[in-house]
Amino acid sequence: MIARDRVSKLTANLVLLGLGVLFILPLLWVLFASVNRTAGLRVELPTSPTFDNFKAVLNVTTTYRPVLNGLVLCGGSALLTMVCSVLAAYPLSRFKTKFNRPFLLTVLFCTGLPITAVMVPVYGLFVQLNLIDTLGGTIMFMATSSLPFAIWLTKTFMDGVPISLEEAAWVDGASNMQALRRIVLPLMWPGIAVVGIFTFIGMWGNFFVPFMLLLSPERLPASVSIFTFFGQYGEPNYGQLAAYSLIYTMPVLLLYLLLSRKLGGAFALGGAIKG
Repeated sequence: MIARDRVSKLTANLVLLGLGVLFILPLLWVLFASVNRTAGLRVELPTSPTFDNFKAVLNVTTTYRPVLNGLVLCGGSALLTMVCSVLAAYPLSRFKTKFNRPFLLTVLFCTGLPITAVMVPVYGLFVQLNLIDTLGGTIMFMATSSLPFAIWLTKTFMDGVPISLEEAAWVDGASNMQALRRIVLPLMWPGIAVVGIFTFIGMWGNFFVPFMLLLSPERLPASVSIFTFFGQYGEPNYGQLAAYSLIYTMPVLLLYLLLSRKLGGAFALGGAIKG
C-alpha cells in the first residue's frame, strides 16, 4: 500500500514537472531570443548578448504609441466594466426577486457566446453610428463584451459583505447608493480590484476586436501592432519579436505587482458584527 502511494505521488510529480517544462520553454525562448542578435526558433543561450533588439523596437511607431493606445483602450474599458458590474451586481445581490435567476442565467449564456458570432452585426451597427475607427466606440464594445463575466464575479464578492451593515446605515438615514458607496465598496474593493485585473488582462490580449473596429494604424493597440512583425516584413525578426513581447507583457505584470500585496486576505470582515 505504501509502495503504491509512493508510485502515485512520483507519477503525479513527473506529470507536473513535464507540464512545467512545457510552460517554461516558451518563456525561456522569449528571454534568450530578446538578447540574441541571431535568434531563431530554437531555445538557445545567446553567445554574445546584446540589447540591439530592444533599441530597434523602442520607437514611437512600433512600441510607444501602440502601448499607449492599448492602455487607453484597456484601462477605459476595465474602468467602465467595473462601474457597470457594480451597479448591476448590487440589486442582484441585495434584492431577491423572481427575475434574479432568469437574469443571471441570461448573463451566464452571454459569457459563452463567442465574440466572432456577434462581430458582423456589431460592425454593421458601428458603421451606421459612425463609431468605426474610434477609440470611444471600441472601448464601449470591449467593456460590453467583458461585462457578463464581471457581473458574475462582482456579485460573488458582494454576497460576502453582510447586508446587516447596510441595514444599520439605512436606519441612520442612508440611501441605497450611499450605503453602496460608503459601506459595501470599501469592504469589497479587493474584489473589485480582482475584477479590474481579470478584465484588463483579458482585453490586453484581445486582438480580434480592435483589429476589426480600428482602421487607422495610429489608433491600433499593441495587441494588433505585434501582427506587423509577421505581416509586412516577410519572415519575422525573432529577436525583435521577442524583445517586443517582453515589453508588451510589462503593463500587465506591473499592474499585478502593484495590486497583489493589497489582495492578500481580501475581506477583513471579522469583527464587523458582534452578537
